[in-house]
Amino acid sequence: MSASASVADKSLDPDQETADKLKNLELIQRPEQSFVGRSIYWAGVLFALAHIYFNTLGTLPELWVSAIHFGGFALLCALMVPAFDSQSVAGRRVALLLDVLLGVAAIICTLYLIGFEDALYDRGVKYIPTDWVASIAAIFISLEMARRTTGWFIPLMILTALTYVFWWGQYLGGIFNFPGLSLETVLYRSYFSSEGMFGSIARISWTYVFMFILFGAFLVKSGAGDFIIELSRCAAGRFVGGPGFVAVLGSGLMGSVSGSSVANTVSTGVITIPLMRRAGFPARFSAGVEAAASTGGQLMPPVMGAGAFIMASYTQVPYVDVIAVAALPALLYFLSVGFFVRVEAMRSHAEAVELDTRPIGEVLKDGWHYLLPLVVLVALLIYGFTPTYAAGIAIISVVAASWLSKHPMGVRDILDALAQGSKNMATTAMLLIAVGLVINVVAMTGIGNTFSLMVAEWANGSLLITLVLVALASLILGMGLPVTAAYIVLATLSAPALYNLIAEMQVIEMMVNGTLPEVARTIFLLVDAEKAALLAAPMSEVDAQQLLALVPGDFKGQLLEQAIAPEQLAMILLAAHMIIFWLSQDSNVTPPVCLTAFAAAAIAKTPPMATGFTAWKVAKGLYIVPLLFAYTNFIGGSTEEVLRIFFFAVFGIYALVGFMEGYLESELNIALRLLSGAAGVAMLWPHAMLWLDFAGLAVFIALFIYSRKQGPAAATA
Repeated sequence: MSASASVADKSLDPDQETADKLKNLELIQRPEQSFVGRSIYWAGVLFALAHIYFNTLGTLPELWVSAIHFGGFALLCALMVPAFDSQSVAGRRVALLLDVLLGVAAIICTLYLIGFEDALYDRGVKYIPTDWVASIAAIFISLEMARRTTGWFIPLMILTALTYVFWWGQYLGGIFNFPGLSLETVLYRSYFSSEGMFGSIARISWTYVFMFILFGAFLVKSGAGDFIIELSRCAAGRFVGGPGFVAVLGSGLMGSVSGSSVANTVSTGVITIPLMRRAGFPARFSAGVEAAASTGGQLMPPVMGAGAFIMASYTQVPYVDVIAVAALPALLYFLSVGFFVRVEAMRSHAEAVELDTRPIGEVLKDGWHYLLPLVVLVALLIYGFTPTYAAGIAIISVVAASWLSKHPMGVRDILDALAQGSKNMATTAMLLIAVGLVINVVAMTGIGNTFSLMVAEWANGSLLITLVLVALASLILGMGLPVTAAYIVLATLSAPALYNLIAEMQVIEMMVNGTLPEVARTIFLLVDAEKAALLAAPMSEVDAQQLLALVPGDFKGQLLEQAIAPEQLAMILLAAHMIIFWLSQDSNVTPPVCLTAFAAAAIAKTPPMATGFTAWKVAKGLYIVPLLFAYTNFIGGSTEEVLRIFFFAVFGIYALVGFMEGYLESELNIALRLLSGAAGVAMLWPHAMLWLDFAGLAVFIALFIYSRKQGPAAATA
């Protein structure tokens, strides 16, 4: 065979083409079988064991552990991801030398902080030359690791933030003017203090995030990932449009393990996308569904990506409470994707695909033990153990549960899981440490309060406009930041504004109903005693808004605390963060930068940008559910209230899908399409009129039955 023929054959190999496209989305990494690869493996094992020790028996100061976390993962990241890609042997050797030097420098920075922290305080926090070198080197290494793993956006953002503090902030006019701090102060607070790169975000990284990523690595190594896919295929594969439901169910279950959208797409998409194509779904829709469903993986408890741990830390709401309130919204999101699948299955006349799978009972019989670690994890969290302790016990339970299978985990499997957990964590760790520098700038300058005031001014007190502004900011940040980083930055800047508006909305509702607590009315007596007398009886919403506007900003915080119970205020704060967390996911599926959609497009061999728009359409739940967080008690309400909101939201979203697609069980004309949209709005719009919810539900059910009768006679449920 000629060389040209060989090349031609290779270019036509669809599996190779898909693999090449997926490889282009991944970071350039050194071969695992090389000497460096083996060094990374054993370093990962040792570092995972060290973190297990820090999170269980260790008693080192948190600042020191954060510094060790930085030094070790900087070394690991430097060895894993070369400074530059080179095709020549000499170029690769130069890159390796630079990477080793950079990794060693990170270790030295760690040892310097541990060894000379006390000396710095003994001389009154006065910098000497070595302090300058260590501080600048640590920040530079953090920026370089962020550049390698996420691109130029984060390093440039950090440099802009740091220079704002000691240089150009003083030249700005208006609300963003900042007198400035000395460079020495900025370096000290960034490197030596517990507020900078080794602050709260780094602590979350080496505790919650690492332990749960390690837990996920053990689950995958034990075979739980394969079990999840097979279980999903058995549960949904034989229905009309079943492969689409397999994608939704599989990605949801896999997301509870990995918490990574792109990982979900690659692991489940290679199975579900070809299955959807065989069933008759369009290729672009198949890829869009997989991308949208995989994005929901970060919304699915108990892992929910790194953002859930940061949310728990920011709001001071226990992690178990965070995942408890997140469960029904996540289910609502996956149902919304499933509704698109159902509609497209009917429109495309997708057929049931007979999958070569065992009965579901047999699959559960052989793999039920894979569910034990998740049960152990959730049970320990509910019982009151810390997330890190629960994750540690759950890791042990993965190994113990594997002994109930035909392929028990041996020593080599355990070592592989430890190494893989560290490698999976490397890029996330460096990202979180780098973002800690930005959070430190926000704390030093107070720019977070300034930004919140600016958003409130632009929105003119409108919660809806504020949500739109946050969504736009999330989309813009998502073009350059990973989801977790976008959430951290947005939450720091805009969560206070959202929190205040949602809380004020509840105060206005009390004023309208005449139920404002007596202790809260004293604030209004100080403002306008004559108008405060109106609070004794119900009033119009306009009058309530005007009266609340009279309260000075300094007093509003006290008013909220007196009017609303502390537990409810905590839930309002959690709702504000949950809104931002959900909206920050949209960068996964929204062009022009949507890596999850691009990964699905590589598998489906569809245009990446067009696939992104399809995924964006299917993932509409990302925008609808946050509205429920803002305008209803979906978070923090009574059990009865939450279930009622969920029940009507399920049918309301289905009705909106019918409106957007112009199709339910058959095509809808313009009038029926508008009627479906009106029914959806009636069930989703916040109001206290239960009859309106039931009216919307009755209209939708009637539409569904009518469209089903108009559809193909051969259609089956």
